[in-house]
Amino acid sequence: MPAFDQLTLDTPRLHLRPLLPDDAPALFAIHSDARVVRYWSSCPWPSINEAHAMIAKDVVALPAGEHLRLALALRATGNVIGTCSLFHLSAQCRRAEIGYAMAHAHWGHGLMHEALIALLHYGFTTLDLNRVEADVDPRNTPSVRSLERLGFLKEGRLRERWIVEGEVSDTDFYGLLRRDWQTPAPDYRA
Repeated sequence: MPAFDQLTLDTPRLHLRPLLPDDAPALFAIHSDARVVRYWSSCPWPSINEAHAMIAKDVVALPAGEHLRLALALRATGNVIGTCSLFHLSAQCRRAEIGYAMAHAHWGHGLMHEALIALLHYGFTTLDLNRVEADVDPRNTPSVRSLERLGFLKEGRLRERWIVEGEVSDTDFYGLLRRDWQTPAPDYRA
C-alpha cells in the first residue's frame, strides 16, 4: 500500500487529513463520550493519553501504508469532529475494513456519509480495492443504516463476539464489493 501521511480528501463540507498532535483534545472528546463508543469494542477513553497514543501510532503507520486514518475537519472552521479509516489492508486480496467515529453534536447531518463516500471512492479507485468490510453491533441502527445507504450488504452474524465492560454483544459483518459500488464519482448529498 502507498504512504498515507500526505493524503487529503475534500468534500463540500469536510477536509479529510491525517491527525496532528494538536487534534488530541478533539480526539479525546470524541472517544471519551460514552454515546460515541456505545457500540465499540472498547471502553470510553479515560484520559487524553489514548488520543496522543493514536496520533503517535499514525505517525508511524501512515507513511508505511499500514492503515489509513483521516481526521474529519469542518472546512468552515477547521474543527476536528471525527475520524474515518481503512485498516487491515490486504494488498493481495485487495481488501480493507472500514471504521469511523463522529462527535455526537454532529450526528444526523450527513457529514459521515459525505466522508465515507470520499473514503470509499479513494479506496475503490486509487487503492484498487475489491472489497471493503465493516463489523458493526446490530443494535447500532444508525451505523447499520449508514452502511446500507452506501451499498453494504449484511453477510453474517457472529454471536457474542465482544465483551466490553462485562456487556456481551453480537457483531454483524457487512461487505461492499467494488462491482456493487453505486457511486463511481463522489456524490456528497446528505
